[in-house]
Amino acid sequence: MPKKIRNLFYKNLTFEKLLEAHKRARKHKAYRKDVIKFELNLENNLINLLNSLKNKTYKLGNYYTFRIFEPKERIIQALPYIDRIVHQWYVEEFIKPFVVPKFISTSFACLENKGTHKAALELQKQMRIIHRNIGSFWILKCDISKFFYRINPNILFSLMKKYIEDPDLLQLTHLLIFNGQDVGIPIGNYTSQFFANIYLNELDQYIKRTLKIKYLCRYMDDFVLLLPSKNDCIETKKKIETFLDTKLKLELNAKTKYYPYKMGVDFCGYRIFTTHMLLRNSSKKKIKKNLKNWNKKYNNHSLNLDLTMAQLNSWLGHSSHCNSFKLQQKILNSCDFLYNTRAFEKEEEMLKENYNSQYCP
Repeated sequence: MPKKIRNLFYKNLTFEKLLEAHKRARKHKAYRKDVIKFELNLENNLINLLNSLKNKTYKLGNYYTFRIFEPKERIIQALPYIDRIVHQWYVEEFIKPFVVPKFISTSFACLENKGTHKAALELQKQMRIIHRNIGSFWILKCDISKFFYRINPNILFSLMKKYIEDPDLLQLTHLLIFNGQDVGIPIGNYTSQFFANIYLNELDQYIKRTLKIKYLCRYMDDFVLLLPSKNDCIETKKKIETFLDTKLKLELNAKTKYYPYKMGVDFCGYRIFTTHMLLRNSSKKKIKKNLKNWNKKYNNHSLNLDLTMAQLNSWLGHSSHCNSFKLQQKILNSCDFLYNTRAFEKEEEMLKENYNSQYCP
């Protein structure tokens, strides 16, 4: 693999590749008005986009902003559909094949064949290895304060220059990064999750190559280090804080802490121990709150059963990755809308099969 991307902008800028980017961008959004409107004149719209990129007349559209409240309140900024096609093309043709392979293997956010479940399993695997090798150890759990809102565009662009030497691609990269904000990157963009990973890859490399720390797992701005002693945690935390401040203009937030391994670690939706894995307490509270709401709606004959079953199955899928069989049984037994239905029997059968396959080899 070449160290830098060279002379690929125009080679990868074809109608066929933009069409593929469109198909990816429309996935799960085919019935939205902006997608339907774009597809009414698909060929001409893609040709116009192709020409604007070739002629350097392409400009980003205006963002529209909205808020989400799960898992916490965030401001989301989204671009028009045509810009999302450009993001898909940019990431798939350049970032994924040339930049992502240079990440450390234990970075798990927004990457193919990674995700929260594999991050949790990898961390537990590392905890078992270090416990087997040295016995007692300490956990340094770090979280970066307001990460997306504090990413410095100038630093990010200088990092992108390490990977890109193609002047035309660099010009587009500059356009995508400097979007009218002095600091931060929009959470809603497809490119943002990859730019964020590229930004924190500098921290990963520092921890691995300079600090020589073997046990590290990161999921976006939430990362965990396993260290031999409390003093190691104190010293490492100071070094990380200095690196973040001087190199990336970031800082750790108040949730950053260190403690003995027996307390376990709250990471990627689970409470992880060397011997077992449990659901995060907030997940338990949330399913109990949802259960109360579902039963209330069911008794008032206003429950959307299809939507409820989808939400319930999603939680069952998430909780099946840890030791939660009894909790799952309790939740299912408390669902008024499942009694005397075939759905209840199927859920019970599925849980037993999952439990037997994972814990009764």
